[in-house]
Amino acid sequence: QVQLEESGGGLVQAGGSLRLSCAASGRTFSSYIMGWFRQAPGKEREFVAAIWWSGGSTVYADSVKGRFAISLDNAKKRVYLQMDSLKPEDTAVYYCALDLNFAYIKTNTADYDYLGQGTQVTVSS
Repeated sequence: QVQLEESGGGLVQAGGSLRLSCAASGRTFSSYIMGWFRQAPGKEREFVAAIWWSGGSTVYADSVKGRFAISLDNAKKRVYLQMDSLKPEDTAVYYCALDLNFAYIKTNTADYDYLGQGTQVTVSS
């Protein structure tokens, strides 16, 4: 089993920045994909970004391209999401996800093996 723990959420004004972090613990693994999803009130969970374990490949949702950046520390099994130029529509619970059975980066939560508990991000206008 793997546990994912997110941190770094909070309240920020529009135009501001936040950095989310997610730490993986439990069983050991060497190759993986880690991603971020979010769910706003009354909406379905949506893909935000994901990164290949080597850090060489990333995928972003169109809505966050140019504003968010995903990165990881492979040695620490930790993934980060730097969120800049935040907008009120970015308000959501952000979830970290881990995929251990992959051939490519997927954008559906159901295709990931583990999901964290989430961290709230609120952007005020």
